[in-house]
Amino acid sequence: MIDAMSRLPVFSFLWPDMLWLLAIVLMLTAGYVWLDARRRRAAVHYPALKSVGLGIRGGANWRRHVSPALTLLALTALIFAIARPQAVMMLPSRIETVILVIDLSGSMRAQDVQPSRIRAAQQAAKVLLDAQPAGVNVGVVAMAGTAALAQIPSRRKEDVATAIDRLQPQGGTALGNGLLIALTTLLPQVGNDAERLMNDDTPPKKPEASGKSAGGVAGGLDAAGSEDSVTPGSYASGVIVLFSDGENNAGPGAMQAAQLAATHGVRIYTVGVGTPEGVVLSADGWSSRVKLDEKVLKQVADATGAEYFRLEDATRLTKVYRALNARLAFDKRDQVEITALFAALGALLATCAGLLSLWWFGRVV
Repeated sequence: MIDAMSRLPVFSFLWPDMLWLLAIVLMLTAGYVWLDARRRRAAVHYPALKSVGLGIRGGANWRRHVSPALTLLALTALIFAIARPQAVMMLPSRIETVILVIDLSGSMRAQDVQPSRIRAAQQAAKVLLDAQPAGVNVGVVAMAGTAALAQIPSRRKEDVATAIDRLQPQGGTALGNGLLIALTTLLPQVGNDAERLMNDDTPPKKPEASGKSAGGVAGGLDAAGSEDSVTPGSYASGVIVLFSDGENNAGPGAMQAAQLAATHGVRIYTVGVGTPEGVVLSADGWSSRVKLDEKVLKQVADATGAEYFRLEDATRLTKVYRALNARLAFDKRDQVEITALFAALGALLATCAGLLSLWWFGRVV
């Protein structure tokens, strides 16, 4: 009950001084009550006047109060509109860009997830792609020993699906590089910091709270000049989704890339593909056991204010997708002026009052 009440909008007024006009409504109400009482007294003293001018039968006397009451309510609503009401409400944020990072390392050939880790990841990525609204741009980053943008963010789902289908397993795993390429695709202005990490692993400086870090190709400034613009998970226009088994043997660490993303408010959702016990994989004359490293994937998600999911079997794609897609957008508090709502309500009530009076009594008032 308390939680439900906390979700109710909080009202305030831009011009609260105008609310003194409500005194006019109180005066008109008092005047109407006085006139009605006077008319009743006159009817008692002069019974012949009971039906004069009313045009109604005795059982419908309540009707003569409906139009005045609606008129007073309409006036009240219009006065509220004059005071310019605004409400702090929970509004869904708009995700405009989703970057899919798909691990193509040799360990993704393992078949502890059917039909294989890489195929399960591709199927999961396509399911997520198909569910995106028409206005969302989706990009694809291919990650192995190096990382590259396989598909620029696009609204053409068929192009993105084709890019996903073309991906093939390769050698090496540069988990950090893949995340950095995705981050620079989402926010080109972090390119210098990302390049520094790729070259010498030097941790980047945390950006100032000027709002510059929250812009980019996906929607501009999210909260310019506020501290929220550089807090983990505060960037509302885009997200990164990583499909990987968590192994990394090249380039900067995944946590360094995650920290850079966190300083710019970008969330990185991670989907672990594989099983913790792993499987022995034989290829090119070597054999080794490849396991799902959930620890690093959870750390990346936690550091950026996102969440980790585990994909054990392609048949469970729907369950994973529903959980993931429900979190790609999050609610945020925003202050919205609702003057038009009260103005429309006042006009509607006034119209109803006039029409009912015209229908019942043959006059507008």
